[in-house]
Amino acid sequence: MKTDHLLIIRFSAQGEVAMLVPVVSSLARQYPDLRITVLSRPFARVFFDELAPNVGFMEADLQGEYRGVKGLNALYRRLIAKNFTAIADMHDTLSSKYLRMRFKMSRYRVEHINRHVAERQKLTAQNNKKLRQLSTAFDNYTDVLARLGYPVELDFQSVFPATGGNLRLVSEEIGEKKIFQQWIGVAPFAIYKEKVYPPEKMEQVVAEIIRRHPSCRVLLFGRTEAEQKVLDSWCARYKECTNASALLGSIDQELIVMSHLDVMLCMDSVNMHLAALTGIRIVSVWGATHPYAGFLGYNQRMSDVVQADMSCRPCSVFGNTPCLRGDNACMAAIDPITIADSVERVLNELPVQTGVM
Repeated sequence: MKTDHLLIIRFSAQGEVAMLVPVVSSLARQYPDLRITVLSRPFARVFFDELAPNVGFMEADLQGEYRGVKGLNALYRRLIAKNFTAIADMHDTLSSKYLRMRFKMSRYRVEHINRHVAERQKLTAQNNKKLRQLSTAFDNYTDVLARLGYPVELDFQSVFPATGGNLRLVSEEIGEKKIFQQWIGVAPFAIYKEKVYPPEKMEQVVAEIIRRHPSCRVLLFGRTEAEQKVLDSWCARYKECTNASALLGSIDQELIVMSHLDVMLCMDSVNMHLAALTGIRIVSVWGATHPYAGFLGYNQRMSDVVQADMSCRPCSVFGNTPCLRGDNACMAAIDPITIADSVERVLNELPVQTGVM
C-alpha cells in the first residue's frame, strides 16, 4: 500500500510560518503513518527539522533559485519527484497558486486556505466596522487538512519538554535561572511602527516591573541595529536588564531562552509567535492590529492582551497600513502602568517554582 505523503506549502514571514508549527506537530502525532513535507523559505528549517520523525522540510528561495515562472516550474519538477499524494496550500499567494495549478492539472488532491478577505475588510473598515472574532490562522490551517481527509485536534504544548530547552546550548552569559528568580522577557519591537508601543513608554514599563520585582531578570529581544541600540541603552540604565538577542546567534537559541521565561511582554510580532511555541504566558500589546483578525499567538489568552478601545481600531490586519490619524493614538493611549499591571497579574497566577531550572 502506498504511504500517504502530504505537501504543506507556506511561503511567508516568520510569524505566519511559526503559527503552522502547532498544526503540523499535532498532525504528525495523530497520523504517525503519514509522511509530511513542509515547503517554505530557508529560515523556517529550524521550526520543522526535528519537530517529529514523520515531518520533513524542503526550502525554496523564491527570490533566487526559484524566482519567477521559470523558477517555479523547476521547483514543481523537483516536487513531483517526491511522490506526494496530497497538497495543502496554506498560503494562497501567486507563487503557491501557480504550484497549486500545476498539481491540479496533474490530478493531485489539492486544497487551499481560505483567507477570509471579505471578513477582514469589514473588520478593518472605517465605516460600518464589524468588530467580531474571525477564524484564527490555526482554524484556517486545520480546515485545509480536514478537507484533505486529515481532521486534527490541536494538542501541541511546546517545542521543548516541560522543563524547557537546554540553557547549556546558549551563551554562558545567559547562565542558569536561580531558584525563585523571575525571568521576564521584553520584545518591544515589530516590523511595522504602527504595531510598536513607544519605546520611551516601554522603558517606563520596564522600570516599573523592576521596581516591583528588584530580584528579577529582564531579558530583552530585538534584531535590527536600531533596536539593539535601544536595548543596549536600557541595559546601561538598569542592571537587571540583559540584551539576550545580542548574546544569542539563532532562532533556536532564542527559543531555548524564551522557554525559561515566566512571562513574555511583546507586541503583535514574530516574537509573540516564537514565544508561544515554547508554551509560556504572553502579555501582548496591540495597536493598529487586533486579535480578532485571527493572529493571536498559539494557546494565548485574550485576558493577557493589552489594547485601547478606539473606534478606528483595527485599521489593518497585518499592521502595514499607515495610521489614518497620523498620531498612532491607539498605542499612545495605553498607560505604562496598565501594561505593568498585566505582567504582574500573570506573574501572580503562575505556580511557585520549587527548584533550579
